[in-house]
Amino acid sequence: MKKTALRVSVLGFVLCLLSVSLQAQDIHFSQFYMSPLNLNPAMTGVMNCSQRFVANYRNQWASVLRQNAYNTFSASYDQKVAVGRYDYFGIGGTLWGDKAGESEFATLQARLSGSYAKKMGGYRRKAHYLVFGGDFGVSQRSINSAALRWPSQNNGAGQFDPNQPGEVIENPNFLFLDMSAGLLWFSVFDEYSNFYFGAAFSHLNRANQSFGRQNIPLYSKFTFHAGGEFMAGKRFGMLPGVVTFFQGPSFQVNAGNSFKFLLGNSRRYSQAFQLGAWARVANRLNSGKLVDAFILSTRFDYEQFTVGFSYDINTSSLAVASNGNGAFEFSLLYKICGPERRGVYCPNF
Repeated sequence: MKKTALRVSVLGFVLCLLSVSLQAQDIHFSQFYMSPLNLNPAMTGVMNCSQRFVANYRNQWASVLRQNAYNTFSASYDQKVAVGRYDYFGIGGTLWGDKAGESEFATLQARLSGSYAKKMGGYRRKAHYLVFGGDFGVSQRSINSAALRWPSQNNGAGQFDPNQPGEVIENPNFLFLDMSAGLLWFSVFDEYSNFYFGAAFSHLNRANQSFGRQNIPLYSKFTFHAGGEFMAGKRFGMLPGVVTFFQGPSFQVNAGNSFKFLLGNSRRYSQAFQLGAWARVANRLNSGKLVDAFILSTRFDYEQFTVGFSYDINTSSLAVASNGNGAFEFSLLYKICGPERRGVYCPNF
């Protein structure tokens, strides 16, 4: 029993060191298509309406960590501003936060983003656009050092003693600047079909992430994504999509498809229901790859409102502890549409 307690203490210490000293990876949403400004700054203002509000919430590993589960939220606003007859500026802002584990390792970021959409050819119902985007943000990293457990707090009998002195973290709360850039290409074939692909380069400045005096720069992240919407019948469509992230030694791929069913008495995109199935593939810490999760998603569009829900079924080796329970997400989107009848149709993010 004493050896087991000691091993748990050492394991907790190792995990603590990993969370404090290694470059933290970014947040991610399974419903990446419903968090456009977090995916690529070039998606700012790319919409069929003039203004857009988005809210996302993710809860992960609650079956293992209970009250110390990973919680992530994001809220964003963006709008498009007409330039000439066909082009657009996009402006927006995002606030997101993330808190993980018993140490309350947290990140809070406020970010401003902008884009310019240039028409490359075609007309309203069939056109091609190239979008340039960028963002600039201020982030705060923090950790609750009082909640950490250190080897020096072992009482010699393999038990944790909170009265024993622990280590001191020099800077448990710090600020840093962050910058990203992105590109997006989208083509519309008619009012109901489109295709897009994009790329983003995040953490251009590679800010220091150390809670001490070390210089530990944040890994830059490369994002590549593509998708589309295609009608297979008068009331039925498909929305395939894929996104790939490369950040330091880690990579992740989400790929899948949603099936869209139009509601009402006409082919109106404002009333529709979606069901989707996705898979997430990632690399192991040392070598190899694994299917980390299967994702089931649903989405309901009604007029300017969109509600989305997804659930991650854990398929990694952690499934023994999690019983397959990974994460759930909730997304809410609201658009404000004006009387504008110019420009071009856009993908329905």
